[in-house]
Amino acid sequence: MYRRVFVSSLLLHWLSLRSTLCLHTGPAFTQHRACHSVCVCRQPTLLPGAGLSFPRCSEERIMEKKSEINGHAMPNSASTDLMVEKNAKKSFTEKLMEFLRKNLLVIMTVSGVLVGVGLGMMVRNMNLTKAQMTYFAFPGEMLLRMLKMIILPLVVCSLISGAASLDTRSLGKLGGIAVAYFLVTTLIASGIGVALAFIIKPGVGAGALNTNSLGLESVSNNKETADSFLDLARNLFPSNLVAAAFRSYATDYKMVAVGNDTNGTALYQKVPIGTETDGMNILGLVLFAMVFGVALRKLGDEGEELIRFFNAFNEATMVLVSWIMWYIPFGIMFLVGSKIVEMEDVVLLVTSLGKYIFASILGHVVHGGIVLPLIYFGFTRKNPFSFLSGLITPFTTAFATCSSSATLPSMIKCVEENNGVDKRISRFILPIGATVNMDGAAIFQCIAAVFIAQLNNVDLNAGQIFTILVTATASSVGAAGIPAGGIITIAIILEAIGLPTNDLSLMLAVDWIVDRTTTVVNVEGDALGAGILHHINQQEMKKQQAQQQQQEEELAEVRVEAVANVQAEEETSPLVTHQTKALRATPEAIESVL
Repeated sequence: MYRRVFVSSLLLHWLSLRSTLCLHTGPAFTQHRACHSVCVCRQPTLLPGAGLSFPRCSEERIMEKKSEINGHAMPNSASTDLMVEKNAKKSFTEKLMEFLRKNLLVIMTVSGVLVGVGLGMMVRNMNLTKAQMTYFAFPGEMLLRMLKMIILPLVVCSLISGAASLDTRSLGKLGGIAVAYFLVTTLIASGIGVALAFIIKPGVGAGALNTNSLGLESVSNNKETADSFLDLARNLFPSNLVAAAFRSYATDYKMVAVGNDTNGTALYQKVPIGTETDGMNILGLVLFAMVFGVALRKLGDEGEELIRFFNAFNEATMVLVSWIMWYIPFGIMFLVGSKIVEMEDVVLLVTSLGKYIFASILGHVVHGGIVLPLIYFGFTRKNPFSFLSGLITPFTTAFATCSSSATLPSMIKCVEENNGVDKRISRFILPIGATVNMDGAAIFQCIAAVFIAQLNNVDLNAGQIFTILVTATASSVGAAGIPAGGIITIAIILEAIGLPTNDLSLMLAVDWIVDRTTTVVNVEGDALGAGILHHINQQEMKKQQAQQQQQEEELAEVRVEAVANVQAEEETSPLVTHQTKALRATPEAIESVL
């Protein structure tokens, strides 16, 4: 009786639902495979305890999705369509506001540069005194001071936490890839600089250029090339870490009397002596922080508390960076404006050194716009310009401050937040790159060396050209990440190929122009290097996960075979078979046995 009632109720339920099924005709019918005049996507399914259930037609789902406003389904009508259109307009406005909110800092920074140029041109006509120029540049000076203030804790804490968070093997592998990337890109940049210098020939025909007519001061540098590289090695291992925060080692010379010649004339010998110069020894701090982070990693549980301390210190520093970044647009406006006000005779400089400026900027455009993006694309197979689009704020900061070190805080923040680079990689690689990776500096140093050689009518041979390439690549490592930091390293190249250094004043005269694109290319190389290492790290993690999954599958197969063998043994064992039969017995039989 129950069966007849259930079958009849089921039949009535089926007939009532069948009358409401969607029947497709016309063009819509061709998009659905009919089965008994019913859409195939509406075929019923039997759910336990709920009778028959019909999934919605795909067209109905699409229409209902279009008719949803604020998460609620609305009936299809003219008013509903109007509300949907209003919702679409509202969502576009919300998207626009969200875009402006996310890129507000970028827009403000770029606007600060443009407003600064206009402000500088206006104030330039006022003929300010030197004191008034100093007061006008005060907001920009405050920006540089804030950025330099944050460099020391940022570099030390980020490198210690980054080195401590990475495995020793991955640290060595990533470090090796980073060093190879830095050296190869810097060597390519040096080659581009030498090639452009020989193609454009900025010094040919400029022999009559007189530095006195430009009102330039002479730059004296009598430092030996060997001592320059020895100072680089000495700064890697500072004797005093506290002093390294504000001083670095530099070799000076003293004339010491060593006797008299046969005529009674006193003989003097130049003896190198060690001195301390103002400026952070960031190279030594970088090396110490890396080694110290590895040492904390080796301690295991004992070093965890100190690692957490540096991690918290690093995060607090990044919070300070986020606050400082909101002052960047205002500071950049006065920084750029003050540089324009301080310019003396720009027309004379540009006409005299126009070919040198053009060659340098063209080298930066070629390396930063073609070579580095191609290297990034070759490693990652991703669009490099979409990666660079998230770094407009650091590039603008680099253009305004002319300092790779000052750009480091905003670079780390934007690389992590806008491009999703792993914090362990960005905070480990970017401080190193800001210290040793100077692609833009290598380009203009090579062009400057060839320019001075052409200016003095010196024909460079193959050996001297090779010396320029190697020396520029090596000396760019020690170039300070400060404005005009690469000018001093040009003297090393000139001494290596035997050229006079008295023409360095020409480079210093237009360095404020060239140094801006130089710094942008420097930080671009660092950022793309971090992106490449992040991609390589992700690929390695995927390989490890695939290997682990394969091992788990193999172990699962082994377990299945073991279970199958146990079942076979149970079936062939008389004792187990007897127990199985006993378990399959009826309850009455079990009770009788008990």
